[in-house]
Amino acid sequence: MKTILLIEDDLALRENTAELLELSNYLVHTAPNGRLGIKLAKEKLPDIIVCDIMMPEVDGYGVLQELSTDDNTKSIPFIFLSAKTEHKEIRKGMDLGADDYLTKPFEEEDLLSAIESRLAKAEILMQMTKNSPSDEDESSGMRTLNELKNFFDDNGEILEFNKGKSIYQEGDHSNKIFLVLKGVVKCHKMDADGKELITELHPADNFLGFTSFIDNIPYQESATAVEPTELAAISKTDLKDVLEKNHDVSLELMELLSGNITDIKDQLLQMAYSSVRKKTAQTLLQFAEILDKRIEEPIKISRSDLASVAGIATESLIRTLSGFKKEGLIDIEGRNIRILQLEELQYVS
Repeated sequence: MKTILLIEDDLALRENTAELLELSNYLVHTAPNGRLGIKLAKEKLPDIIVCDIMMPEVDGYGVLQELSTDDNTKSIPFIFLSAKTEHKEIRKGMDLGADDYLTKPFEEEDLLSAIESRLAKAEILMQMTKNSPSDEDESSGMRTLNELKNFFDDNGEILEFNKGKSIYQEGDHSNKIFLVLKGVVKCHKMDADGKELITELHPADNFLGFTSFIDNIPYQESATAVEPTELAAISKTDLKDVLEKNHDVSLELMELLSGNITDIKDQLLQMAYSSVRKKTAQTLLQFAEILDKRIEEPIKISRSDLASVAGIATESLIRTLSGFKKEGLIDIEGRNIRILQLEELQYVS
């Protein structure tokens, strides 16, 4: 039975989460603050640690820093669990060596999936370490996806795009891979009738521009800045060299891209089978999350972009938004949309 150390100062959340994990056949140890969490981690040596950030005595960052300096605990997978959602806070945690980051409130499935994924990865890496000869060059290289992102920051060409500016067009040579440092990028295609279809939205900390590393395949979609955006660009050849020398990073990148495919499939199912009302609610919530807009903060986005992501006609979207406004779920001022009743809108979706 795998063991989990849950470090969380909120009593109700700690007990409820522990019960959920125990029902999923994990042995759970709990700690109400960072100081006791560090002590338990060194005593119990759990298979994985789930830790809050804002806690008394020692915060989550302090817990991770302390455990990362101990040979017995530094390899334990570490997942942050916090209400903090700003890009700089997420990057800070990942820079310290965290393996994953879940924001409150979280879905039970998301927590269990993150834990299972990190445990599986740890098992794979352990087997690779046992079965592979030591490689001096690789051991001194990158080991995490976050280190790859830092490589982009430090070595990539920094590019800035104003809102609405094209980053690349479908059919262009796919020479570069991009990391979004700031802003949001939409990827989109044109259908046979000339209608734009948004295939994906990329907020800060996302990669885009992947095609084949082997064949000279052009970009299969266009990319445009939704708001003022800053990117770091690395040539596809340079990135391929990095991945060939760092197997750990390659595995993490494969996991990330696999997750993206799953998200796209879910979006396609939504576009194909959901009602117009449900599609509109889901798309509003999606934009609010990606643009990092909290309740009652305005979402400034074009109706055509909203309709394109939802997979419905712009006129249908506008009618549905008007209905949401009459119901008091949202407020509309020009292009600005404010979510007034988050839970009710989530229920609709």
